[in-house]
Amino acid sequence: MLDLVLNAFQTLFSLEHFPFLILGVLLGLVIGVFPGLGGIAGLSLLLPFIYGMDEVSALATLVGLVAVIPTSATFTSVLMGIPGSSSSQATVLDGFALAKKGEASRALAAAFSSSLFGGLFGAVILTFFVQIARPMILLFGSAELFMLAIFGLSMVGSLSGKSVTKGVIACGLGLIVGSIGAAPATGEYRMVFGINYLYDGIPLVIIALSIFAFPEISELFRKDTAIAEGAELGKGGWTRGIKDLIKNKWLALRCAGLGTIIGAIPGMGGSVVDWIAYGHVVQTTKDKSGFGKGDIRGVIAPESANNAKEGGALMPTLLFGIPGSGSMAVFLGGMVLIGIEAGPSMVTKDIDLTYTIIWSLAIANVLGAGLSLFLANPISRLTKIKFSLLAPFMIMVISFAAFQATKDIIDLWILLLFGVLGIFMKRFGWSRPAFLIGFVLATQAESYLNMSVQFYGLNMFMRPGVIIIMLLSIISVYFSRKGSVDENAELIEKGLAQKLKITPQFVFSGVIGILVMLSLFDSIKQSFLGGVFPMVISIILIPFILYLFWIYKSNDQSKPEIFDAEQVAEEGTFKASWFEPIAWVGGLYILSMIIGFVPSIILFFISFFTLKAGTSWLHTALLTAGGVLLLLGFSHFLNLELPQGLL
Repeated sequence: MLDLVLNAFQTLFSLEHFPFLILGVLLGLVIGVFPGLGGIAGLSLLLPFIYGMDEVSALATLVGLVAVIPTSATFTSVLMGIPGSSSSQATVLDGFALAKKGEASRALAAAFSSSLFGGLFGAVILTFFVQIARPMILLFGSAELFMLAIFGLSMVGSLSGKSVTKGVIACGLGLIVGSIGAAPATGEYRMVFGINYLYDGIPLVIIALSIFAFPEISELFRKDTAIAEGAELGKGGWTRGIKDLIKNKWLALRCAGLGTIIGAIPGMGGSVVDWIAYGHVVQTTKDKSGFGKGDIRGVIAPESANNAKEGGALMPTLLFGIPGSGSMAVFLGGMVLIGIEAGPSMVTKDIDLTYTIIWSLAIANVLGAGLSLFLANPISRLTKIKFSLLAPFMIMVISFAAFQATKDIIDLWILLLFGVLGIFMKRFGWSRPAFLIGFVLATQAESYLNMSVQFYGLNMFMRPGVIIIMLLSIISVYFSRKGSVDENAELIEKGLAQKLKITPQFVFSGVIGILVMLSLFDSIKQSFLGGVFPMVISIILIPFILYLFWIYKSNDQSKPEIFDAEQVAEEGTFKASWFEPIAWVGGLYILSMIIGFVPSIILFFISFFTLKAGTSWLHTALLTAGGVLLLLGFSHFLNLELPQGLL
């Protein structure tokens, strides 16, 4: 055994391994910075290039890339409010709020050092527990996995803001949208309305970009200020960020532990781990007033967890050949491609290979975090640039990223549609994190519930693991209402002191009610197993919606459910109507359908810079050329597609 371990250590720093590990790290940094791609897309793009490489070099490149993407994805989450990947969604809440205050470098430094800590923690845990992990993982059956999904949903309470009613409805709406497409149990198509695109459901990357990124871009568009809102960039931000981690070391340790455990459970993975970590820090903190408005703990918690989960996700991947997450599924495919077979042999005769992977993961985290920390200060200066100069680039980026989901032009229209939904959710105080958690957990919750009922019946609730997780969920709900995160907390306090018009939010709530009723009627037409999940969710939501309408009818302005950020904002805050950014983006997508994305983006850049930003023709030409070269270069080198027009 000792010989095998020493062999792994020698391989780690060999010329066949270490340079390719660095290459994987660099590729991961580039891919991670581009929002929406993430580990799945990044690894998928890499697979054709590793075919034919020797085993050691190919494995090093794969590990380097998968380790660093969660770290580099933090750049756009903090700087632009655009989730860089599925595991960096929760970072947006406080990371972007800090960027608006001029503390982007502090947020980035805290995030990268937390990611480094989490990644190393996951690797250490994996090193010592790889031999005993097998029986632990086997303890989780479908019933326990279902209860873990419920545990994730229990975080909604702490992320639903001041209005629990709107938080519950938002989460339920996310569950309904997440159940669009084929039913897991029967394969029946639900709520597709004859639209072929909806048969496979709506991709997570589009929902994340539309619900979080699009409303932030729209708001900055209308304010036409820099992201940092006039604040000076704090000097020594990166040192302060590292000190923040040291100060909150026990929080980082707890969240890294959560990330490792959740990552090791097949099927849960990165889409939910950051929200569970974020919910944990909110629930266990006495003073919750700063969360959602720039509390550094809201950055440290999810970033510690999302890198630690990569180490955890390797356990079932290596030991059973069962991917612990989506990116691990592609990683497993890469292992097969280069001739490595996952399974019990990875902890016996191939233990040297296992330790090579684990320690490569640790070194990749150190390299990735170090490079990202080095770039934190200069890149944070982007937040001081006037937004009218950044807007076209941000719109191009999220559109390009959304299109990679299915390579269908409808991707762009779904992005716009749910982007409008996100705009109004933010305006009327509906919890966007609650919606996203519901969407992420919908398929998992339904699949595991169906399997549990078939395997165990009602006895599923008598299993020890289920009881323990159920108790944890109840405790989570209890602590979540002792304080909550609200993106618009200050505006809500101002809104309670003035009379608000009810009609706009009444209409929006009516639209939500119609969507819930459509879900209910559609579920009635399905078989029992095919329709029971959306049916139950819809029935549960109806009383909450009726209660919301009752509040609107009574016009009791003391209720937190009555809120409109548009009316509460100070006069002159918004320099454009809510419809203007939607019109610009809609015009770009119409042109893209006709003449293709590249010619359309050229016209979009020229029109925007001259009409909206008021730049000179020389600056317009340079900025347009830069944007187009960036787009073409990225799509060429990573072999990505661009929308094609009819002409």
